[in-house]
Formats: sequence, structure tokens, C-alpha cells
Amino acid sequence: MTKNRARILIIDDEHDIRLSLRGILEDEGYEVMDAESGERGLAVINRSTDLVLLDIWLPGMDGIQVLTRLQEKFPDIPVLMISGHGNIQTAVQAIKLGAFDFIEKPLSLEKVLITSQKALEFSSLRQENRNLRLNTKIRSVCKITGQSKAIKELRQAIYQVAPAEAWILITGENGTGKEIVARSIHLKSRRADQALVAVNCAAIPEELIESELFGHEKGSFTGATGSKQGKFELADEGTLFLDEIGDMSLKTQAKILRILQEQTFERVGGHKTISVNVRVIAATNKDLHQEIKTGNFREDLYYRLNVFPLNLPPLRERSDDIPVLLEEFIGQLSREHNFKLLSFSDETIKILKNYPWPGNVRELKNFVERLYILYQGMKVTPVMLPSEILRGSTSMETNDDFFHDEEKLPEDFKQARSRFEAWFLDNKLKEHDGNISRLAEAIGLERSYLYRKLKNYDIGPD
Repeated sequence: MTKNRARILIIDDEHDIRLSLRGILEDEGYEVMDAESGERGLAVINRSTDLVLLDIWLPGMDGIQVLTRLQEKFPDIPVLMISGHGNIQTAVQAIKLGAFDFIEKPLSLEKVLITSQKALEFSSLRQENRNLRLNTKIRSVCKITGQSKAIKELRQAIYQVAPAEAWILITGENGTGKEIVARSIHLKSRRADQALVAVNCAAIPEELIESELFGHEKGSFTGATGSKQGKFELADEGTLFLDEIGDMSLKTQAKILRILQEQTFERVGGHKTISVNVRVIAATNKDLHQEIKTGNFREDLYYRLNVFPLNLPPLRERSDDIPVLLEEFIGQLSREHNFKLLSFSDETIKILKNYPWPGNVRELKNFVERLYILYQGMKVTPVMLPSEILRGSTSMETNDDFFHDEEKLPEDFKQARSRFEAWFLDNKLKEHDGNISRLAEAIGLERSYLYRKLKNYDIGPD
């Protein structure tokens, strides 16, 4: 947080003090709001406020009551108490309740500036420490996992583009990990110490998206009880991730294009021009070329965003990465919830690699969580798989020649069923290490009936 961008709220019932404080703080480049009562102060404050100067003696709610409310709603905003003579004991009580410091009346303007600067520096340092802890956690979940050719090429592209300032357009189906790639790029960029601000353009109602992106001034529309910073402003010096950019209206696209070109904008209902330095990463699951043809997406915006394109392959095109992803998700869940490890039989892995995974990596992760609930600490065999996985998998079509070579197809249905039963029982018996009792339980057959089947097909433990 730079000093001349900090927003300070003064809450004091004396007009002359508010005027005096506003003058000295604005001369130092701060953005200042003021309120004549605690109730009014609580109405105008928002998360974009960086510091509060709060008088102890106020009409209506007193300073201690206001401080308590501020600590409940905005615990990260530092509060400086303004204390008159004889109020020192109350000021000390305020410190115990969470105030950063107090300043005695009559006010020394020099002390006001010094103490305000210290409070802002402390708040900034605390935020940096929080971001550092958060980034450490994020780094652990922003790995691009896999050893397939497509993933190796993706990692190399990220390594090359991250340190540059180029804007990036990430395309790919839902669940392929577009946000993870965006965060990975940010963490490897020169802006890693600044904020990454993510916006899901599809989740914001059309009537609110301008306010979300550009911010608004008090009274600019019904319900705007105070000023608010937008996502562009919050991402200043950092990275703005515009997810699902293809769902943005043409009207908003036009405004975005102008801001991206000029890096300046005005808040909704405002007249002050705000300049920002933002790196933009956009993402979409839509075919933007097709959207341009149908008139749903601006061609000039597409070329402005598409400086460096990254296309994420669907999971079905890199199925060899599935065992590695399974291992990673199992490890995460075991560490987070102290679960016993899951494992998968070879035949199960074959089935999973041949399932198309329409929900991609996200679906695979949800699948692992589901199995943990059902089979914690067990080895997952094909019969334990959800029916949709078994129905959707093509693995059985590739495990024996007669499934795909017409010349070797059985002559009739009875023969086909017998060949399949023999293949199935032989593979399942190996899976259960020749233990017929365990096999009978796993596939749901009576043990005596299973013995007869195995003898029929001349199948037995090795």
C-alpha cells in the first residue's frame, strides 16, 4: 500500500477537527472521508478503507461502541482513537479492545501524520505476512501435475511467459485447471508479491459487473451507501484474472477494451480518472473464434487479450497422467483429513484411463473424494467403481483381441458370454492373488457357484 493511495475515514462530531484533519491528510496525498457520528461512520466504511481516526466522545454511539463494531466487521482496518483530556483511561481501554494507538487533544498535526503512517505501515506489513502465508498454501495447490507431452509443453510455456508482462488468454474445457494455470503464472511472475484478483465474469449479474470491475462512488445507484474500489483498482501493480471472459456482455466488453488499452477508468458515478498498472490473464471455455462469427464477442478485444495463447488439453487426451493425479489427490486428502491411503488395482487404473472424464481434472478429484468416503484405506477394484465410470469406460474393449478384431469375434452370443466370463474370472482371480473366497465376496457370487465356474473354465490359482 503506497501512502498516497490510502483511504482514511475520520469519525468526529466536531466540524473544525474534521476539516483540519481532512486538510492535512489530503495535503499528504491521502484520500479522506469523514463522518460526524459513529452511526454515520459505520454506514460509510467499507473494505477499501485503510485507516480510521475515531473520537472517543461522540453523540449516540460512543467511540468504544463504534470500535467494538469495527473490530467485529473490519478487524484488519487499524483504528486511531482521538482522546480528550481526562480520557486517557478510556483510551487505554480502547487499545486493549484492539485500537492501534491514541492521539490526545489538542491535536498535534505532526503526530497525527506520524501515527497514521505507522498504522498504515503496520497494516501493510500484516497484510504482506498474510499474503505470504496464503501464497505458500497456494503454491502447494498450483502445481501443474503430469508427465505427458502436453503437460510438459504447458509447464515450459508457463516458465517462459510468466516473467514477461505479456497478457495471456487461457482456453480449455471446464475443469481443465485454467485458474490453477493463471495462479501459477502469477506466482512465477515479477508481480508475485502483489495481489492476484480473480473475477468470474459469468457469476456477476450484468447490472453489477461494471461496479465490480471499476468500483463505484457513494450514491451512484440504489444501495451504494459508500464508495467502493473495483477489481481493476484492487489489482493495481498485480494481476487481474478475468475468468469466463466469453460470458461478458458486448457493452461491458467495449468498456473493458478501452480500459485495457488506456489503463485508466472512472468509478461508476465518479468523475476522477484512476490510473492502474495491471497484468491481465483471461480465460474461457468457449470457442472465441465462433463467438466472434456469431457476434457475441468483439474481435478487437480478442486480439488485445490473445497476446500469448495457452490451450489446456482435456484429461481424456492425457490419460497417462491419471495415475500421477490420483497419487497427488490421495496424498492431499490423506494429509488434510488424516485419511488412510487409498490404492487402485491395475485393472481399475486401466478402466479409469479409458473413461472420457467429461468434467476433466475437477471430476477426477471429486471422484477420489467420493471413493475416500466409501472405501478409506482399501484397494479399489473395478466392482467398487461407480456405475457411470464402468458404463463410460472403453477399457474392456481393449483387453482382449476378440473385442476389437472382427475376424476373432465369437460365432454366437452364448460363446461370446463364455469367453467374456473366462476372461473376467481369470483377471479377477489374479487381482485377488488367487484367493477364491475374497473373489466370491468381491464379485457377488456364491462361493460354491464360483468354484464350479472356475473349474468349468479350467481357471485356478497360479
